[in-house]
Amino acid sequence: MQDLTEGVARFQRDVFPAKVDLFTHLATHHKPHTLFIGCSDARVVPELITQGEPGELFVIRTAGNLVPAYTPGANGVTASIEYAVAVLGVSDIVVCGHSACGAMTALAEGHDLSGAPVVADWLRHADAAVARIAGMAAGPRKTGALVRQNVYAQLTNLTTHPSVARALAEKKVALHGWVFDIATGRVEALEVTGTNTAA
Repeated sequence: MQDLTEGVARFQRDVFPAKVDLFTHLATHHKPHTLFIGCSDARVVPELITQGEPGELFVIRTAGNLVPAYTPGANGVTASIEYAVAVLGVSDIVVCGHSACGAMTALAEGHDLSGAPVVADWLRHADAAVARIAGMAAGPRKTGALVRQNVYAQLTNLTTHPSVARALAEKKVALHGWVFDIATGRVEALEVTGTNTAA
């Protein structure tokens, strides 16, 4: 906790004064251009990877960068997607997977998740991706393939959300799939096909 409080002090002392005009503007304006859906993994920091300024990205982080297909009813992921698209009017949506993803590794290697039943239930949102790599032998190649297939599966799930489907039909938003490699810093843009999508 000491590191966090010292970080806040450095932010207030060094960073905030250098960006005071930006924060003054942001205090009354919120118009991000991109919805960035990434993994909760502490090593994957969207603003650092993109070198974005505060106010540019609307970020959703979930274990395994999973996006449940739309179902009626309130949940945080669906509400955040709807707000970003229907209210804030983002023009781009990025789903970003990453190397060494614990969620995808667990699925690719068939880890026993009986001690984490909520995690196991959550990871069912990757079932379509798991099915696509079912014939592969376990190992790093399989995990890497699952990371990529999972990005595609979550992009498909995104299109089931009414706000996203409407924005796609009206050509107001483009979808993008990325994979971030932690060891090299490389970001691979996946080829995304479909209505008003882009890599």
